[in-house]
Amino acid sequence: MKRVPWPLLILALAPPLALADDYTGMLAYLDVARIDGRALAGASGAIAVNQAAGDLNQQANLRGLARGGRADVAISAQQLQRGNRVLSAPLQAHADIGGDALAGASGIASINQASGIANTTLNVVSATLARQGIRETDDSALAAEGSALAGGRDDAGRGVATGTRSVGVASTALRGFDGVLQLNQIAGSGNDTANVLGLVVQDRP
Repeated sequence: MKRVPWPLLILALAPPLALADDYTGMLAYLDVARIDGRALAGASGAIAVNQAAGDLNQQANLRGLARGGRADVAISAQQLQRGNRVLSAPLQAHADIGGDALAGASGIASINQASGIANTTLNVVSATLARQGIRETDDSALAAEGSALAGGRDDAGRGVATGTRSVGVASTALRGFDGVLQLNQIAGSGNDTANVLGLVVQDRP
């Protein structure tokens, strides 16, 4: 039996390891966030989805409900990031909802989809049933809630945009949905989006 010298064994192992490293590096440049099939089809009630592909993304779905003579709802959110650095953004970033996802669902559905780096998405729903009458929320209050997550982030991920970025919802998805639907879709870097809904309804005396 012929013995194989030790240096030859090392050379034989080198190519597969290098191939694995190349594959890992390739995946770092492809970010896909997708809801597909019959995910959440026919669901009812309070539905919340946070889906992120990439780095340093912040997401939140917040709800507040109150009932009473002087009922009120206040929602506040703050997330902080400091000292983060990303060398390069993904070349391909996609956020999609396809198939029959959420078809026939009902209630309150809040969805955040982000693909990329350092994106912020926020959904807020507040509802108050009170005897103090219907009140109007001014623009400054809505802006304060919508920007709550955007204030505590550095410039990580705000590099030069290259490659392909896309978001989309298939015609079959969300078909027949009944209720309140909030959807944030981002493909890219350094984006801030928010959906804020506030309801105040007068209760019976």
